[in-house]
Amino acid sequence: MGWGPWRKKDGPAAGEPVGPVGPVGPKESLVLGLVAERLGGLSGAEWEVVGDRVRGPGRVAVVLGHDHEGSEGHVDLTFVLDTDRPEHTSLPDCVSGPGATPEAKLERAVQMWATTTGTAVLEMLEQRGRYGAHFSPQDPDGFPGWHAIQGGIVGWGAGPEHGSVQRWAAEQALLPLIAPAVTAQGLARRELVGIKFFFGTFHGKDTAEVRINGRTSDPASAALLTADWPRPRSGGAYARTYAVLVHTA
Repeated sequence: MGWGPWRKKDGPAAGEPVGPVGPVGPKESLVLGLVAERLGGLSGAEWEVVGDRVRGPGRVAVVLGHDHEGSEGHVDLTFVLDTDRPEHTSLPDCVSGPGATPEAKLERAVQMWATTTGTAVLEMLEQRGRYGAHFSPQDPDGFPGWHAIQGGIVGWGAGPEHGSVQRWAAEQALLPLIAPAVTAQGLARRELVGIKFFFGTFHGKDTAEVRINGRTSDPASAALLTADWPRPRSGGAYARTYAVLVHTA
């Protein structure tokens, strides 16, 4: 598995209210601890586990959601930028990690989430160009009419070309690829729209998933599926990244 790189152009759905997920068991405790460790390591700020969430600076938190998939390595995490206004400032996401044990799968899942979603949100909070790439509303590599930030790109797979899709993604402008489909579908917000990209090929089967504020967008996923990422002849390769449409122009 490879981590990074950033997009080459480095720069300086309405969310639902976030409530308690319920009792925090061993899996939940492990995930929350991993989230606090990863975000603290990336930002240098203090992130601590409090109940069913990880609290960061100010009113920022990451809330553990209900696992809608139920697999060992799957987690649902929501970044809440202002816990006083969760219905307007939540960025839900989900991720699954590969691994030999349930613990390894969860650790890998949190790694992938922190490297993609985490870096996009940290960059939005700090605005210092340390974690991701900025795109102005007029940038041809961005999302028309929006200020956008894209986080890191992770890749994984098997076989001699396991890193090929990640390398391809690092050279591509993914936002304009899906922008027409997303715009035609419509957006429920005029600020803070989170977009997850997950795509690749394994044993000849293509997968393309675009989620907007946690919900699958079929038109955007179909647009991503048409992209010319490498299709390995043996084994496979996947890539994942995350972008935030911060606000309209």
